[in-house]
Amino acid sequence: MAERFPYDRSSKWLIQHHGSGLLRLGGLKGSFTWKALQAEVVQPRRLPDGLLEVHVEGASEADYFILEIETYPERELEEQVLRDLALVYLDRGVLPEVMVLVLRPRGNLDAPPEVERTSRLPWTNWKSRWRVVELWTLPADEALRLDDLGVIPWVPLMQSAEPPEVVLQRCRERIDQQARPDERANLLAVTQVLSRLRYNDSQLQNILGGSQAMIESPLIQELLEQRTKQTRCADLLRFLSGRFGSIPEPLVNALKAIADEQLLEQLIDASAVCPDLKAFQDRLESIR
Repeated sequence: MAERFPYDRSSKWLIQHHGSGLLRLGGLKGSFTWKALQAEVVQPRRLPDGLLEVHVEGASEADYFILEIETYPERELEEQVLRDLALVYLDRGVLPEVMVLVLRPRGNLDAPPEVERTSRLPWTNWKSRWRVVELWTLPADEALRLDDLGVIPWVPLMQSAEPPEVVLQRCRERIDQQARPDERANLLAVTQVLSRLRYNDSQLQNILGGSQAMIESPLIQELLEQRTKQTRCADLLRFLSGRFGSIPEPLVNALKAIADEQLLEQLIDASAVCPDLKAFQDRLESIR
């Protein structure tokens, strides 16, 4: 999971801010408007990567699109999509469209495009299918011609006869020319993050702004801060379990929910001097 973290966060930012680009990559044509609805779905711990409400010109009703981003093909995708479908159907009362975007190939594995489940007796059968888009099979040149800046960060992972430096330069030019000032740094950084799945070359990353673009990106800085907090929380839990044995799940969840870095520092200090776990919990309650 740690390895996938930057790609997951970058993908979810693109869904929230440039979801139309993903819809275009999935084959949606014509004029439409859209908005992200992910935060409105119940049971957030089982959310799909993205849920978009889309109004296609000429249609009388909105369409709902579930978006799942997979770094590599995974068999577990079947269960994830079934949960997504069930959640959205219960929450919205409509059967949504599903698109799975797979970023990179892995051996001979394929992302499943459908699943069928039958109950034990068997009285009930549930069969679902969805659209799978393998990013490395899409032509980069066609994507670069689309009038949608949201496709650009995905382009380095697409198929192209041009050298990678030319492709990345074309991506950089589109972002420089068309990105809003408040999104330019994030778009450059996210394009870098995704391109590293294919090109682990610092010279190529420099085309997209290199380390300076990463420093200037609010998204990347937020990601790094979150990673630091997660690491400190993991260290705290490991230290507590080493001193006091098994840690109750409510306490684990309470510590993981702490966003204040200064508070985590105080708790790390407290974990070293508290005589028992109850004293640590009392300390937590007193300083929260």
